[in-house]
Amino acid sequence: MRIALTGASGFIGAAICRRLHQDGHQVQGLVRATSLRDHVDPFMDRAVVGSHDSTDDLTTLLDNADALVHNSVDWKILKNESFDKHLQSNLVASLQLFEKAANQGIPIVYISSVAVHHHMSDRWNGKVDDLHPTRPGNYYGALKASLEAHLWALHTTKDLTFTSLRPAAVYGLDPRIKRSIGFPVLRDIANKHSYERSGGGKFIHVDDVAACVAAGLERPKASAGIYHLADCYARWADWGLMSADLLGVEATVDLDSPTSSKNSFTKDTLGDELGVKIDRGHEGIREHLDSLLKAMRDQDLLNPGQD
Repeated sequence: MRIALTGASGFIGAAICRRLHQDGHQVQGLVRATSLRDHVDPFMDRAVVGSHDSTDDLTTLLDNADALVHNSVDWKILKNESFDKHLQSNLVASLQLFEKAANQGIPIVYISSVAVHHHMSDRWNGKVDDLHPTRPGNYYGALKASLEAHLWALHTTKDLTFTSLRPAAVYGLDPRIKRSIGFPVLRDIANKHSYERSGGGKFIHVDDVAACVAAGLERPKASAGIYHLADCYARWADWGLMSADLLGVEATVDLDSPTSSKNSFTKDTLGDELGVKIDRGHEGIREHLDSLLKAMRDQDLLNPGQD
């Protein structure tokens, strides 16, 4: 298939691009003129240089496409600009993209987020599935929930085939190493022999996100599904302890945070409907930290003065 992919040069987008190329698909990726592309160019059949809030660029992106993977978000506007700009760039532009894809009769895989949830109902007894109502706690989560609602509307009115994937915190080697989850943990342990960040979160490897995208492209025509992508819960203390072990140092780590979370996301339908098994667990985090540590040493990035 020829796959149109937004945000192709980003951390998640590049992993998706690699996976789709590996599976034999042709990828035409939307990238900004200012984006670094060396890491993703070998996996794209065609690069569309532009912006996801440009009608002309979206039309070009979808030209001859068999499917759409929508992954991009304009984070700069979301964090630093006006609310009106955020709505136009991130919400309205995405709705227009979905409408174009639905009118062309091509399926959509959408990279949503577990951020659609914040206020979780006790009725679910801590086991949150795709039927739990979306109750976001910030504009990012509200954006994702809003776009999912419109996907359902297009599914009903135009038989749109769609898959919405809701990743938790995504780890893996970012093309910009300093942005990789675990980078500050390793550096603090290496230099301070301590790590004091409390709390934790749910995590998923970027390659597992890409595998779910590939599986979503194979779903039956006119069907729809929403899936949470959360492999495991880990405290930042767990990241710290694994980092200390890999570095071979004794370190002071804050171990006071709970070892489990109040709520978890069910994964049954992910395996049943998409055929993807996610079970790296803490060993996957440790393997990532080992790879990240080697990359940091290769680039001389363990020194705190290397920001």
